[in-house]
Formats: sequence, C-alpha cells, structure tokens
Amino acid sequence: PLALGLYTVNAVYGDTITMPCRLEVPDGLMFGKWKYEMPNGSPVFIAFRSSMKKNVQYDDVPDYKDRLSLSENYTLTIKNARISDEKRFVCMLVTEDDVSEEPTIVKVFKQPSQPEILHQADFLETEKLQMLGECVSRDSYPEGNVTWYRNGRTLQPVEEVVVINLQKVVDKSTGLFTMTSSLQYMPTKEDANARFSCVVTYDGPSGQKTIQSEPVVFDVHYPTEKVTIQVLPQSSTIKEGDNITLKCSGNGNPPPQEFLFYIPGETEGIRSSDTYIMTDVRRNATGEYKCSLTDKSMMDSTTITVHYLDLQLTPSGEVTKQIGEALPVSCTISSSRNATVFWIKDNTRMQTSPSFSSLQYQDAGNYICETTLQEVEGLKKSKTLKLIVEGKPQIKMTKKTNTNKMSKTIVCHVEGFPKPAVQWTITGSGSIINKAKETKYVNGKFSSKIIIAPEENVTLTCIAENELERTVTSLNVSAISIPEYDEPEDRNDDNSEKVNDQAKLIVGIVVGLLLAALVAGVVYWLYVKKSKTASKHVDKDLGNIEENKKLEENNHKSET
Repeated sequence: PLALGLYTVNAVYGDTITMPCRLEVPDGLMFGKWKYEMPNGSPVFIAFRSSMKKNVQYDDVPDYKDRLSLSENYTLTIKNARISDEKRFVCMLVTEDDVSEEPTIVKVFKQPSQPEILHQADFLETEKLQMLGECVSRDSYPEGNVTWYRNGRTLQPVEEVVVINLQKVVDKSTGLFTMTSSLQYMPTKEDANARFSCVVTYDGPSGQKTIQSEPVVFDVHYPTEKVTIQVLPQSSTIKEGDNITLKCSGNGNPPPQEFLFYIPGETEGIRSSDTYIMTDVRRNATGEYKCSLTDKSMMDSTTITVHYLDLQLTPSGEVTKQIGEALPVSCTISSSRNATVFWIKDNTRMQTSPSFSSLQYQDAGNYICETTLQEVEGLKKSKTLKLIVEGKPQIKMTKKTNTNKMSKTIVCHVEGFPKPAVQWTITGSGSIINKAKETKYVNGKFSSKIIIAPEENVTLTCIAENELERTVTSLNVSAISIPEYDEPEDRNDDNSEKVNDQAKLIVGIVVGLLLAALVAGVVYWLYVKKSKTASKHVDKDLGNIEENKKLEENNHKSET
C-alpha cells in the first residue's frame, strides 16, 4: 500500500512492525542504516549494519531500546508497536560513491473496546427530554465514531427529541482515544420494550469495522389513559352463595395502585386497592358496578346478575292421611330465569306431577320435587314429601271348591294400613285356625287363605285388626257333599262381593227367626250339635291339606 505515493506498513497496536528495505543491494556496499524523521524534518538514526564486518549497532534512542532488530537483508522490525511508531522511516544503503534512500510510512491501528451504555436512566417518562445514557468506547486509534440505534434503526438528531453529544479524549501516555456519546431522548408510550444500543465505527489495518454494545431496554412511564373493571372468576354465571372479586386496572405504567369502587345502593365510592371482594353474594347484589381512578377522572362499569332459585313444596316433610281423602300438592318455583322441574317417587322419575283427589294405598311413598337452572352450574334445589296413607281394615271373603271336589279354599282379602293382623275362627266353637297362608303385603293389600273339607255346614270368621280398628266378617261354607255355587276370587269387585255375602247372611237370619218361632227348641238343639261336629271335622281337615292336594291332583289326572 502507498500513502502519498510512499510505501506504507499497517501495524496493529502491540504487534511487531516489519519494514523491508526496498532498495537493491549495490556492489561495493559498505553499510546500511535506518532512521526516522522528526516532525521538523531532522533525522534520528536508530540502527546500523556493516556489510564488511556483519556487525549490528543500535543507536541509543529511549523509545526503541530493546525493540529493534535489523536482519542481513536490512529488514527492520520493531516489537510491541506503539502509537508513537507512526513515523516516516528511511532505509539507507551507503557505498564509497553513493548513498541510496527509500522511505516507508508506518500506520498503527488499535481496535477500541466494546462500547457500553453507562449512567443509564432508572426509567423514562413520556413527553420529557431526559438523559438516557452514555455510550463509552475506550482505547481506540485512530479515534472512532459513535452511532445510536433504536430497535436496529439509526437515531438521527431531532431538536428537543433526540440530542446526541460526542466527546473524544486522548490518553497522552498511550495516544489512545476514548469516545463518549451521550443521548438525551424524549420517549413515547411506544418506546416501552424498545431496545437501545450504540455502535462504534473505527479504522483497522484492513479497512473500516464496527463494534456494537449490548442492547438496553428501559422502563417507560406513561399515564393511565383507560380504566377497566373485571369480575373474577370469569364465569358466565354467578349464583347465590358465590364469592366475587372485582378487579380494576389502568393501562398506565406504573399501573395505579388504588381505585374507587361504586357498589349498587352506595352513593359514595369505596377506596380500595385494585381488587374488591364480596363473599356469599345474594340476589340483591345484582346491578351495575363501577370503578374509577381516585381522582374520578376515568371510569369503567360492568353489570352483575346473581342467579337464584327458590322452591316451596306444600305440604312437605312427613304427612299422614286417610285413604280416600284428597291431598292438594303444590311445588312453587321462583328463579332468576326459567327453571326445569321434575318429580321423583321412590327413586323413579314421574311423568306428571302428583295429584290426589282420593288417596289410595299405592299413593304412599317418598316424593321429591327437584328443580335446576340448566345454564347455572351447581344451582339445584329439592324438597321431600313423605306420604303415609292409613286405612281401617277392609275384608272380603271368597270361597272356591277345588277341582278334586274333596276340599274348598276360603280366602280372606284384606286391605288396610298399618298392615292388619288376621285371625281365623269357627263361629260357635270359637276355635282358632292357625294354618292359614298369607300372600305378600303390597300397596296395603294381602290375602289369607285356608283349605278345608267340612262334612257339615260351617261358618268361618275372618278378623283383621290394626291400630285404627278391628273388623270382623263371616262366611257360610256348605259341606263338601252339598252342591254349592263356587265363587271366583274376583279381587277387583270387592264391594259387590261383600254386598252379596251380607244379603245371604240377612236372608239366613230372617229364615232362622221364622223357624225359631215354630220349632225353637228343636232348631237350637240341632244347631249346637252340628257346630261341635263341624269343629272336629275342620281341625281334622286342616291337618290333611297336603293329602287333599295330592288327591285332587290324582283325580285331575284320572279325569284327563
């Protein structure tokens, strides 16, 4: 490289400078020398080498003591390059007849340190010109230049907005430069999270280069421009008993720490932090809620609806009624929106609401009226009615001749609640029959059955008794040998069957009274005698029930 037409050597600060003597060695060379020129042009000799004796001598120059080396081809090297080595050096070759000279220019370069942004502002305020920081880069040669960047884009000076001041200071002992660039900046809200950096541009041996600082982000303070109120948790529905947190926030930086909360029914705002908590809210908490800055300059509002659900069951709890009575039942709902209502009886969902114009035993049970608000999770109410239907014992007796013609089945159909206790007796003797069989007690009904084979006419009495009453009904049963109309077990026509039995009994009594007027003594003697005989036969027949059953089966097979 040439500088002003001269040969130039570029050296790095601290490295070794190598300067070849660019002259051809002439014949008859006596010696070679190196010198440098002072700013005023006067020479300073620093090295000598004889071509005859091959010895090397270095002049006593303090700046170059122990730093010089002159080779046989007259190449001069200088160790530990300094800024002061930037001079015009001259190589001289001397013969008896001539002196030849060739100058070399030495340029020294020093890369600066990575720039740092020092004295950073703690925070920046919008609409205010303030010192952002100083970009400092040290030990550069030659001096460099400093450029500021925001998000990778160059910051150009703008009056009262971007003010840049660059200072360059040289260290007299080393000759190195320190560059300091200060930046005054008026930030805006958009500068929040902006990355500021600075770059030093410097000259090196191979050309221009740059070094960038680490980016810095500043906390930008700006006033609140908008207030927002939120309801937490952010659920679409709120029900009675929930806890509600109102949160108020401002979009300034730093955000406001205190607000005024306006609650329905309150004329003055309640001063609080950014949250206001309401616990176990009721339906009267429904309304518009507001919050504002403490100076009331900005405000936001929201509407809260507290959903509720009330259920009134009439009657409820345990209710005891008599069979045949009417019982009006109502399940009344009051809610914040349409509710779904359904009934459950004994764990089974009902298709319609219960209505009792005439209570029956099968109406007894546990009734639940339940309602929900489908859109409101967890809002559910229910009440229970335990219905007890009581009734005095009702009796209907039937008789049937078995197919084998060897026995008769007498059935006492009983209704009542609480469940009646049943007892069979033989009219006249008062004997108690203990071998009756009972069916399952369902919906207040069951049957008690006996099988007999009377040799004489007999009257059987069925006694049913519960806590409400004792009911007695009798039935005349003819002897097996006497043909008799068999009565079917018609459980669905209880009243007509009972009327027929009572009519027969009345007719028998009237006939008996007429006969008694004619032959009272004879009839009484016959009646007592026949009653005792029948009692013995019934007891005997009840012990042979299984035998009669087998006989009946055999007769049926024979007939088949």
